[in-house]
Amino acid sequence: MLPPADWRAREAAHAERVRRYADPYLARRSAGRKHPVEDFLFTYYTQKPGQLMRWHPGDGTVLSGAEAAGRRDWKYYRALGADELAAAGLPAGSAAVTLDRASFLAERRDALLFAQVILAGTAARPAQFGCFGLHEWAMVYRQEKFELRHEYLTLRLGATGTDKVVEDNRIRCSHFDAFRFYTPDAVPLNELSPSRENQRTMEQPGCLHANMDLYKWAYKLSPALPSELVMDCFELSWRVRAMDMQASPYDLTDWGYPPIPIETAEGKAAYVEHQRAFSAEAQVLRTRLLAELAPLFEALGPEERQ
Repeated sequence: MLPPADWRAREAAHAERVRRYADPYLARRSAGRKHPVEDFLFTYYTQKPGQLMRWHPGDGTVLSGAEAAGRRDWKYYRALGADELAAAGLPAGSAAVTLDRASFLAERRDALLFAQVILAGTAARPAQFGCFGLHEWAMVYRQEKFELRHEYLTLRLGATGTDKVVEDNRIRCSHFDAFRFYTPDAVPLNELSPSRENQRTMEQPGCLHANMDLYKWAYKLSPALPSELVMDCFELSWRVRAMDMQASPYDLTDWGYPPIPIETAEGKAAYVEHQRAFSAEAQVLRTRLLAELAPLFEALGPEERQ
């Protein structure tokens, strides 16, 4: 149980943490400006800044005090009953709320099961470090043929140079949500065939996008997860996105992101060094996510887990 002073301090710290990322994005959006790196987590993923700003303690925690009363109308929250208040040592009629686990499991069962499969399966597989970020290059392969326009971004090596990098390297992307953006001519060049159907068996912990998606699984299972863990996933995803775009074919130097030239041996080595570090961080977060979700998973019972 968290008394008001404790949980309000955590709530305030969370809001300050989110604002470091959300406020610049909201200011750009209001001014009609875009950022190719720093807008991504707010535009590609469905979690909006206002939703991310809401702090949640996670499953199994009671928030007490008058300020907690307002959460009784929040989705997946409930007020404690008389017996629960007494068991917690709170006077009858006290304001106290907690996660409505029954309601959450009833409505979010499929999301919980899918996330558990993806997280556990990915954690158990060996990491692969041979992709060199070429998925971003495959997304613009022969772009002039397909009349693709990438707005305000320019290709660092030009269209011909970019196409040559794709043709001179093995393309081995295992992540469907990157593969699905390939140009049609790049699709047959990929040595793997990721799909939504085989996603649960192909995700692997060296993949930058699989590690970015830890944020997706975390926010999709809010408010059952503590917001501090959600933000840990967000911040890893933010840094992964930055490196992913540095290794992309785009020239982002003027945006403050110097290139990692993966068309060179030195660039490939730098890419793998970052990739390994992110993979290690992501595995720690995966373990934490699975530990937080384990009581919810067990609460479903063996029949519902099928």
